[in-house]
Amino acid sequence: MNGIDRAVGPPDVLVIPQWQGSAARDPQRLAEGAHRLGALLPAGRRTVVEVDPRPGQDKDGVRHLDVLARSLEATRTALARSGGDALLSVGGDCGIELAPVAHAVARHGDDVAVVWFDAHADLNTPETSPSGGFHGMVLRTLLGQGPPQLVPTPEERLSTRQVVLAGARALDPAEQDFIESEHIRALPVQALREPGRLVSAVTSTGATHVYIHLDLDVLDPEHFPSLSCPEPQGLHPDQLRAALAALTERFTFAGMGITEHAPAAGTTSGDHVVQQILAGMAFP
Repeated sequence: MNGIDRAVGPPDVLVIPQWQGSAARDPQRLAEGAHRLGALLPAGRRTVVEVDPRPGQDKDGVRHLDVLARSLEATRTALARSGGDALLSVGGDCGIELAPVAHAVARHGDDVAVVWFDAHADLNTPETSPSGGFHGMVLRTLLGQGPPQLVPTPEERLSTRQVVLAGARALDPAEQDFIESEHIRALPVQALREPGRLVSAVTSTGATHVYIHLDLDVLDPEHFPSLSCPEPQGLHPDQLRAALAALTERFTFAGMGITEHAPAAGTTSGDHVVQQILAGMAFP
């Protein structure tokens, strides 16, 4: 059955309050954003992954690398205990996606495509990153090129054929070069206004399953201001909702990660926007 099977109930939710992968100002807001997102989502079982809230040690061109490695192991342990397939993970910075995406690839192999909704491509390496923030290296690490402590095992790694970039509009030169040299499928914001084009791009990968990475900065900050790395000219929430609905209608849901929610203290406006966006998906 395509989409999320309503008969089995809502997916398990992992809440991963990791902020150390971010190079943004006041990154600790992302930990609060993780808890806020976790409370918004329907969940069969909700698990909070224990993440060290303190800064870590910078190493090999990556900020707080030791904390990120421990967080990765804790997330892997939580995934092993859940045993679930259709899993939701919420963060936190984009680095929380390492274990969930690797988990989906190990389960589904070449049958899964990863749609990377993000204003940024996250395709830097420690050598090309201008900031040292791991949230800009996550997808490249999932492809097998990143800090050795964080690179997935061979059977958990993505290939570039399985990736569809959606809404990226703030690319570093090295990322643009990599996208072009590897012929990675990339749809700009304008193309995402027609959900059929996204469905066609995923279909062209040959995948039957889809894992959805949703960095909320794919949205236009005029409509969703609770972001630590906002980029102008993004998607309208209604357009994102339509795209997510089209994906879960056409492909079997293999998991989803929602990241980079940075709510300001005392505000809840972003919560309603997230609820409206996810309402278009096939959640029970």
